[in-house]
Amino acid sequence: MIPLIGDVKELTYVKNVVVETINKVFEEQNYSLEYHIGTMIEVPRAVITADEIAAEAEFFSFGTNDLTQMGYGFSRDDAGKFLNDYYNKQIFESDPFARIDQKGIGELMKIAVKKGKEVRKDIKLGICGEHGGDPSSVEFCHDIGLNYVSCSPFRVPIARLAAAQAQLRNPR
Repeated sequence: MIPLIGDVKELTYVKNVVVETINKVFEEQNYSLEYHIGTMIEVPRAVITADEIAAEAEFFSFGTNDLTQMGYGFSRDDAGKFLNDYYNKQIFESDPFARIDQKGIGELMKIAVKKGKEVRKDIKLGICGEHGGDPSSVEFCHDIGLNYVSCSPFRVPIARLAAAQAQLRNPR
């Protein structure tokens, strides 16, 4: 998984280095195994160019923390300084770093999913990070067609239950 890609040319360059290195190791070790190369979708430009990126990537994994940070223009650390005021003033209903903001960051995710699937029908899609352990975020990911979520180990039971409930509510 190649992080922080904003342009397909970046991905192509790094992918070529990775494949060359893998092939060299396989040859030296007389070993091989199946592998897949994909990218994280963490920057808004990657969303806009997801169709081009999908031509080179076998999967997208949304780095929702970084995408949230870049989408909002503030970090999780910055947010801690003012989020309580935002809650009190009803500007935000929840922490966008804990629950996917479906109207903003979620729309970016939908765009990337659509563009990626237009180019590569079998592209695997998922998220990694703490959003993967939030039940409403897991349901949202299911609803937009993601294949998997990942999260920290202590949140795995919550994520599994949320994924099962999402499938029951919206079978696919």
